[in-house]
Amino acid sequence: MVAADQIFSLCSSIALIGWAGLVFTPRWVIARDWVAPVIAPLLIAIFYAWLMTSNSPPDGGGFGSLSSVMILFSDPNLLLAGWIHYLAFDLFVGAWEVRDAQRTGIHHLLVVPCLFSTLMAGPAGLAFYWLLRLFVVQTKRRQSKVDNSAP
Repeated sequence: MVAADQIFSLCSSIALIGWAGLVFTPRWVIARDWVAPVIAPLLIAIFYAWLMTSNSPPDGGGFGSLSSVMILFSDPNLLLAGWIHYLAFDLFVGAWEVRDAQRTGIHHLLVVPCLFSTLMAGPAGLAFYWLLRLFVVQTKRRQSKVDNSAP
């Protein structure tokens, strides 16, 4: 039987490999298109599925209310499942941010703070990226209008 601390460390390491690829090798197809959005989350998902199916929720635990979620997460194994759920989904979102930034023409150094924010604060990091994207796209549109109106 694998201890919860070992699963935590292993899944965190898997996620960090994906994040490192996104930050340091964002144009490497294997890191950007396979490791971060597919392989790492899939490996983490295996542990997630095992934790969710091999542990019974405590009495009163569930997803119907905040208090029932608190009871559910009183079990360390189910709390770990919740944590690695974040690891997998935040990494998937980070990989999307990198690919979208490349399609949109956003310089990678501007994306790195968004990636860090997504790693540390999930939805807030995604919001940070959307604001950056909006700013860059609007700036490019304004510049294009200026360039097209020049004689």
